[in-house]
Amino acid sequence: MLTGKQKRYLRSLGQTMEPIIHVGKNGIGGMLIKQVEDALEARELIKGRVLQNCLQDPKEVANEIAEAVDAEVVQVIGRNFLLYRPSEENRQIELPV
Repeated sequence: MLTGKQKRYLRSLGQTMEPIIHVGKNGIGGMLIKQVEDALEARELIKGRVLQNCLQDPKEVANEIAEAVDAEVVQVIGRNFLLYRPSEENRQIELPV
């Protein structure tokens, strides 16, 4: 569970990031989950976007993906969301205490 201070720090890091995960009309599938897993292991913090043709609510999508990959939803703004999960082998982000 992330504290408010840690979430603020992660939001500041994610502000300049481009979305690398795009959820479209096909919704959340096995390939998307695999992509998110790989991206989180490599980067720890990723930004995603729910496209206009997706029928699900962006908060629902972010929570579903986070639950599937054991990550934390840092933020959902509009159609964009930030996910964080510490890497097991390649720690890059040092969270404030």
